[in-house]
Amino acid sequence: MRKILFLIVLSISIFVVACSNDSGESEAISDMEVIHEEEKSSFSNSVGNDSSSDKADEAEEAQDEEATSTDGLDGQVDRKIIYTANLTIEVKDYQQTLDQIQTQVSDRGGYIVESNSHGGQGDEMTSGYITVRIPQDLFHEFVRLVEEGSNKVLESSTSGQDVTEEYVDLESRLKSKRVVEERLLSFMEQAEKTEDLLTISNDLATVQEDIEEIMGRMKYLENKSDLATVTIHIQENNVTLSSMDEDNLDTWDRTKQQFLKSINMLLSFFSSLVVLLIGNLPVLLLLAVIGLVLYWIIRKKMKNNHSDL
Repeated sequence: MRKILFLIVLSISIFVVACSNDSGESEAISDMEVIHEEEKSSFSNSVGNDSSSDKADEAEEAQDEEATSTDGLDGQVDRKIIYTANLTIEVKDYQQTLDQIQTQVSDRGGYIVESNSHGGQGDEMTSGYITVRIPQDLFHEFVRLVEEGSNKVLESSTSGQDVTEEYVDLESRLKSKRVVEERLLSFMEQAEKTEDLLTISNDLATVQEDIEEIMGRMKYLENKSDLATVTIHIQENNVTLSSMDEDNLDTWDRTKQQFLKSINMLLSFFSSLVVLLIGNLPVLLLLAVIGLVLYWIIRKKMKNNHSDL
């Protein structure tokens, strides 16, 4: 009986010890798993943070490079600005002002695009316009000289159009088209079939046409930006007697008008007298000869009559 009790107690003790060992091992295993998970999460977070920071740094570097390249482009490209001006001026002598403008344009390396005038017959005042092209760096100086040389500036407007962005875009397109042209030329040299040659030839013709259009537009922008366009409308204001209205004149103006009329009357009288004498000189000489002959005959008869008495 004692042996049976001893065996039962021993079995219970062994079972209790075994259970405690299993629970310790499971707790240890679970603790290890928790530590591993924590290390894994911390590692992944660190890796994620590093990768995100790297990506952020790369993005910042890319933006810096892009900004630097943009700044460099703006610094290298010359601004293309098309200047135009429209002036309306009043002058005393239309032809004299026109000659002065033409001289100033020629001295500054410009040229005349168009010139037109009307009036100038009888008492009408001459007016017209002239369109010129002036180098851009002398544009403002030329406009100032025209305004200073006039009696009155009736209207003045100046405008500038910045076409730099369009010009840079055309340059980029031209480079791309040149690359395509070179590739098509190399493909044409390597092509062996007639169909391939025809296809490449058509593509090449299209590309070359695009290149010509781009170059034409670039030359147009260069010409417009290098030479400014100035249009000058000229009105002559030379007051004459026939254009005066006596009812709207003051005393001094009316006095001047009457004085000028008197001078014109005297000049007209003497002019008519000179024309009459010189124009009829042959007739007057003939009449003078006849008169002298008659005078001589009459005087001779009178002498003979006195001698008879």
